[in-house]
Amino acid sequence: MSESIATAYLARVTALLESIRDTEAAAVDQGAAMVADQVAADRLVHVYGPGGHSNLASQEVFFRAGGLMHVSAVLDEGTLLSGGALRSMAMERTPGYGRVVIGSARLGAEDLLVLVNAYGINAALIDAALEARERGVRTIGVSSREHADSTAPGHPARHPSGANLHDVVDHHIDTKVPVGDAVMEVPGALERTGAVSTFANAFTLNWLMMRTIELLGERGVEAPIWRSGNAPGGDEANNRFIERFTGRVKWL
Repeated sequence: MSESIATAYLARVTALLESIRDTEAAAVDQGAAMVADQVAADRLVHVYGPGGHSNLASQEVFFRAGGLMHVSAVLDEGTLLSGGALRSMAMERTPGYGRVVIGSARLGAEDLLVLVNAYGINAALIDAALEARERGVRTIGVSSREHADSTAPGHPARHPSGANLHDVVDHHIDTKVPVGDAVMEVPGALERTGAVSTFANAFTLNWLMMRTIELLGERGVEAPIWRSGNAPGGDEANNRFIERFTGRVKWL
């Protein structure tokens, strides 16, 4: 029955999110303190998800109802699926590409960059982290340690160095996405189905942002937060702050 597969999938997703909640609280607290410092200083928080579906993570917390206005997504066309799925995969596997993206974003020593990728291994991701580090940018990585550690050193997606995201960032939050991402076995199907990485990324990033807002409140700092433009008074609420970010946030 349709309900049974939905129930089983819900159980797997819920178990994954509960595992993140139960083990990553300290990591989220530390990451949120880094984000809060940035917002309190009225500086942007850049989020980049190099990878076809990892780009969704950067969009999840950008220009989002309930999200921080200081978040600026790096929406590079190279790895967006809108440019072609196979092209996206090729670009995320291209050494040096991530360096170009970070260089074009002109990030520097006063910036904070959150790098999100389900598997934590691809060349564009690692190069983005390395370029950011060389520029003095503070970095937070959000990815699956298990998936990265389980991927063969010679996998074609890997950076030439073989590094994992959790090895090359200042701080890391583990999303615990299992190897292969898809978690459901359906009778008659040749492959597993039911991917979970989008849930894991969205939950972790929203938790990070909510914890940041809590910390800012404890400091007495008013954090500009987006209200849905479709909600009553949304445009008016957003317009209180919009001039602070127009021109600063590239994709606003």
